Amino acid sequence: MGLEEEIEEIEEEIANTPYNKSTEAHIGRLKSKLAEKKEQLEKQQSGSGGGGGYSVEKHGDATVALVGFPSVGKSSLLNSLTNAESETGSYEFTTLDVNPGMLNHRGANIQLLDVPGLIEGAAAGRGDGQQVLAVVRNADLILFVLSVFEIDQYDRLREELYDINIRVDQEPPRVTVRPKHKDGIKITSSTEQELDEGTIKDVLRDQGYVNADLNLQETVTIDRLIDGLMDNREYIPSITCVNKVDLIEPDYKETVDEQLRERDLDPEEVTFISAEAEKGLDVLKDRIWENLGLIRVYMNKPGRGIDWEEPLVVEEGATVGDAVEKLGGEMEERFRFARVTGPSATHDEQQVGTDHVLEDEDVLKLILRR
Repeated sequence: MGLEEEIEEIEEEIANTPYNKSTEAHIGRLKSKLAEKKEQLEKQQSGSGGGGGYSVEKHGDATVALVGFPSVGKSSLLNSLTNAESETGSYEFTTLDVNPGMLNHRGANIQLLDVPGLIEGAAAGRGDGQQVLAVVRNADLILFVLSVFEIDQYDRLREELYDINIRVDQEPPRVTVRPKHKDGIKITSSTEQELDEGTIKDVLRDQGYVNADLNLQETVTIDRLIDGLMDNREYIPSITCVNKVDLIEPDYKETVDEQLRERDLDPEEVTFISAEAEKGLDVLKDRIWENLGLIRVYMNKPGRGIDWEEPLVVEEGATVGDAVEKLGGEMEERFRFARVTGPSATHDEQQVGTDHVLEDEDVLKLILRR
């Protein structure tokens, strides 16, 4: 029996086993075994060249993956937002390869990747799904692109991403495990756990831990516990846009809003657009920027003054040291101190060191050794 068949068999047993307190340990072991088998399959496919078909080099300040099923308008959207020229059409699999484009917004260069339309079963390898989803795993932000007529596609997209170990809009579990040489498994927890100790220990043993200290800093489900033990999960934020809104009657918007709420999507936080008619794109650009967590730092360059046209773009929470590192060259070796004017400074031209945390639209002047 191959790995794919073993995975299907375990998934079927999980689906057919009613979840209650008496079956909790059994389901936990099944899910742990399933995670292990999927990781083996992933390594097997990568080793045989099955995961290299869609390698795209990252460029710019951040990368956004446009995720959606065939023919929802991702290619049209990419063309409207960037300088890319992605073939468009009204049939499935128009996009046969990953198409990158660069969005220039608020001084940042944001790489957008229009991946081939996902299909059900993509995580299992159908339609080159594994290679496509491998590209998504490297993104800084996922942009779900839905058709206004098919909001239910959101459920299947999330499932496909989950199956390829992408955890959307989640923080990594606060779970730490430290292997040791003897004394079995010891569990400490800062919160009350609903899982019993025996189930937790069974899951650890299935993951190869015979002697270990496990620390839980949140109340974990079986899935969160397994995620905390695995090192192949990606945690990526997302935003959602609904395309083709120019094709609906105004009163249908209420139906769409209700369908979004059923999926815990706030209609106020979803961006309604028409890629063809170029409606709603400015709002979408701003939301991409805001959810990437980027800030602009304007460099005060010796003899040339402040460069307001091309800011240095770094992540929120970046320090002066991070900015110097991104600038590269001899900056790090020659750095003496910096002067900052703007939101993060207590006064203009404040003298700071490398640990000073920058904020959006700060002006930074580096003082370097000769």
